[in-house]
Amino acid sequence: MAKPMLIIKQSIEPGTIDLYLYDDIAADGEDWWTGETIESETSANSIKSQLDAAGNIQNINIYINSYGGEVKEGLGIYNLLKRNPAQKTVYIDGFACSIASVIAMAGDKIIMGTNTLMMIHHASMGVYGTSDDLRKAANDIDVIDSASCSSYLAKAGNKLTQETLTQLLDGQTWLSAEQCVQYGLADEIAGQEDTTITAAKQRLKQSIQEEIKQKHDPVVVPKELTKQKTNAEKLMAAFKIKNAEVK
Repeated sequence: MAKPMLIIKQSIEPGTIDLYLYDDIAADGEDWWTGETIESETSANSIKSQLDAAGNIQNINIYINSYGGEVKEGLGIYNLLKRNPAQKTVYIDGFACSIASVIAMAGDKIIMGTNTLMMIHHASMGVYGTSDDLRKAANDIDVIDSASCSSYLAKAGNKLTQETLTQLLDGQTWLSAEQCVQYGLADEIAGQEDTTITAAKQRLKQSIQEEIKQKHDPVVVPKELTKQKTNAEKLMAAFKIKNAEVK
């Protein structure tokens, strides 16, 4: 099987690097025959080396299309990115599943395509041994699972409760871009303008149109003033009123 690959390159924007996680998240391996280390370019160690080599940068664009992988490496990558002072923008280009969705939570802004998906579930592991080994493994996986949960909740803020998150994890849930924005797991859907901005623009447009209308509408003159009376007519009208009072 080909080793997981990471693509990282200088962006055309100064002070920016583009990082593409387009593969499984995996630790370094070992060749069974030779004992040589098989380096994984999607390990936390590899990404640390790449970020160190990039030096002082202002922006990191992270593009994700991954089924996930090893929790240990994913949490390491998450914290490497979270700790980096650069502005981090995550783009979900296809799938962000399992630990890849946790890595996405390191973004200051997460942008999803209209047809992209995120899948979240509880951590899992394989184990063998005695009943004590199995019980310990179950306890361990609960602790590991809570680490991933904290990443989701930290990003989502008040849009996602622990109870709702647990239900989503229980169901091994696939989330659309719209659902991710609803739960606070994404900030924006590519190509869709923020609804708050759209509403403000509409109100401004209506206000301008109303102002223009008021400026150009003809002045409405009360009916009683539409006909100007001569002095003679005014005197005659006053005489009629006075004569009526005398009678």
